[in-house]
Amino acid sequence: MAADRLVTARWLGGFQVDVMAGDFQSRVDEPVRVGGTDTGPQPTDLLLSAVASCFVMSLAYAARKRDLELSSIEVDVTGTYEGPRFSRIQISVRIPVPEETAAKLIASAERVCYVTNTLKTSPEISVVNREK
Repeated sequence: MAADRLVTARWLGGFQVDVMAGDFQSRVDEPVRVGGTDTGPQPTDLLLSAVASCFVMSLAYAARKRDLELSSIEVDVTGTYEGPRFSRIQISVRIPVPEETAAKLIASAERVCYVTNTLKTSPEISVVNREK
């Protein structure tokens, strides 16, 4: 069952962009050192943020399915630049449970995390001009 999600971005000038995702608006920009005004995170940070937040949610979901109460879940996500893309994205997980339990939660999260599963299988990307 396919379902579409729509996010709309509107250029404000320079490198500033406002993004609407459902009822939520966020500002995206570039750092001053590359010509932006640093009024929001850069797009690659948003990509890493999507990985981090989705993986945390997936870990929470996996714990809830096992009736396991966690006092905290934290992840660090590091992207390694290589040319105009990330060549590697590493997720470091911190959950206060025994290693065996952590391994099971991580494996479950890897199965259900939409963002990491999307990145692992490289979706088809098409670009069309809708202005006529």
